[in-house]
Amino acid sequence: MSHSPADLLITGCTVLVHDDQERIAFEQDAAIVVRDGRIESVGGAAEVAATGAAALEHIDARGQVALPGLVNCHTHAPMVALRGLAEDLPTEEWFNDVVWPVESNLTEKDVELGARLACAEMIRAGVTCFADHYFSMDTVAAVVAECGIRAHLGEAYFSSQGPQGREKSMEFALRHRGTADGRITTALAPHAPYTVTDADLADTAELALEHGLPIHIHAAENRDQTDTSLARHGLTPIQVLDRAGLLATDLLIAHGTGIIDRDLPVLERASGRTAVATAPRGYLKFAWPDTTPIRALRALGIPVGLATDGAASNNSLDVWESMALTSLIQKSTEGDPRWLTSRQALHHATLQSARAVGLGDSIGSIAPGRRADIILVDLTGPHTQPVHDLAATLVHSARSADVRTTIVDGRVLMRDRELLTLDVPAVVRELGDRLPALVDRGHGRRIQEYDT
Repeated sequence: MSHSPADLLITGCTVLVHDDQERIAFEQDAAIVVRDGRIESVGGAAEVAATGAAALEHIDARGQVALPGLVNCHTHAPMVALRGLAEDLPTEEWFNDVVWPVESNLTEKDVELGARLACAEMIRAGVTCFADHYFSMDTVAAVVAECGIRAHLGEAYFSSQGPQGREKSMEFALRHRGTADGRITTALAPHAPYTVTDADLADTAELALEHGLPIHIHAAENRDQTDTSLARHGLTPIQVLDRAGLLATDLLIAHGTGIIDRDLPVLERASGRTAVATAPRGYLKFAWPDTTPIRALRALGIPVGLATDGAASNNSLDVWESMALTSLIQKSTEGDPRWLTSRQALHHATLQSARAVGLGDSIGSIAPGRRADIILVDLTGPHTQPVHDLAATLVHSARSADVRTTIVDGRVLMRDRELLTLDVPAVVRELGDRLPALVDRGHGRRIQEYDT
């Protein structure tokens, strides 16, 4: 162990760890030593004290649990500006009558303010990394760099934008890859198989392989899309992606509630690394008949990460809630109270989410050598006591508001519920001034047509 002081020492907490079989375990009265943005050691507080480890910053975390920071594997962060604007509508009307007309008004300033508000919401809720799929992503990248969070960013495009949409997405991905001290990773971001042509999908797959870039796309979002695709092309959306070569790339599929049995062998023989992001709150809200088939996907070894989608559909960027809902909805859908357990839900929220965004080797667990993305959760409140089963308490009793401290790359972004890198009141004031222009739909334009 180095004799210069560590950057951060967290003591007295219970820490969630993964064993060599990836089972979740909890170590009591632990100490975490952080140096140069990485976790140097995780051990008993007594043994760390015995080494006389000094640190520039010390957090006494008694009564708290240290978890790997949560990952929001699919969202549209700037859409928090539209939170609650399009309510109680079917998917098609939601897109065509409200969201896509309003998005045609978006300026870079709106995107910046939305991204700031979203990052503040996520940091306060223990999310240390998010995968974003949106427009004006240079602006989002600047906010990420400034506020200290980690992000996996892709500039979304539709084929209706012509070839420059795809080119812009690639230029963004290459320009920002590895920026913000390595906290930003990037992806190509075609919107969906129903808004991007087969030719554009095939070109995207080639670009991804040529440049070593992953792809983040919406696909088989719901059963209607799968049925329509079968009627029009004789192929499911997953088969469309396969035919275009996307399953040979590192692919993150958003939602996948329309994945059906005939898709499973296609996914199983994919030569790339495929992952799926599930955002269950939105599926309930849109009254979609199915949810992401996590059990079937896990049987194929496909990681399923947790997500919220954008706050325009989900009203929230609370991955903590996604974790609880995923467990509950899986039990209900499978008709089996033994699936999905609290421990499994924590696995999805940590390692599987890290894998889904291509960061399975650097985040997702608290272990030596990993990036120090750590959250401290306070379990002293009446709603989290007594603790009979710590995993169940975390998933089903704790709330995102119980996160006291959020650390990314060893830097404290929130301490004792106080945000240290973002000024929320200023953002809310400025956004409020811009809302009338933002929500105007009198122009009759929309950026795209939802027709599946």
